[in-house]
Amino acid sequence: MNKDVIEVQVRAVLPLEGSFAVFLGNEAKVFVIYIDESVGTAISMFMRGVSKERPLTHDLVGHLLLAFGAKVERVVINNINGSVFHARLIISAENELQTTRKVIELDARPSDSIAMAVQQSAPIFVAKKVWDSVEDVSETLAQIEKKGLEAQQAAEAAEEEGDDEDEDDIEELSDDDINSIAGLEAGKSDEEYDDGFGGDDDDEEGEEWKKADG
Repeated sequence: MNKDVIEVQVRAVLPLEGSFAVFLGNEAKVFVIYIDESVGTAISMFMRGVSKERPLTHDLVGHLLLAFGAKVERVVINNINGSVFHARLIISAENELQTTRKVIELDARPSDSIAMAVQQSAPIFVAKKVWDSVEDVSETLAQIEKKGLEAQQAAEAAEEEGDDEDEDDIEELSDDDINSIAGLEAGKSDEEYDDGFGGDDDDEEGEEWKKADG
């Protein structure tokens, strides 16, 4: 992997009204992508290691990959067109004797790509051109984390005092918190951020990330 991409981690996944905010970044910078509620819930469950009675969509995809000896190698958020993020899902597969390895690059929504990466503990990368263009929301995330820590401490104190107040209600983000997150990119829906595909740029972007494989 060359210097045209930056590795990031999922720093937080927070529910909003009808959508989720996924915070991605590292020590230098954090940015946010808004995704639909169902995928946001799946990412959150993977991160918390929540077991499910029946496999959901991303579980099924993971089981199919495993059945064919394949895995998610990495995810690259490789382009942003206006307010729409684009991503590539890189999958590798080996034959039963492990003598032949095939790498496949697929166009995918960032939300699905992130879900699969979290499920399979695969790295997530961001193209430098995307990294340089997104707004840094590190301070906003730090404030949210601080409020979360304060809420947790308040819940623990209440529990020690025998307070019957529901801990989940104490930890829930207030409307002001949610509005502060939603206000990061006012006027843009989660669909505007996440439903884009490569379109006419697919071939150009494919060649760019073949170079990045080196």
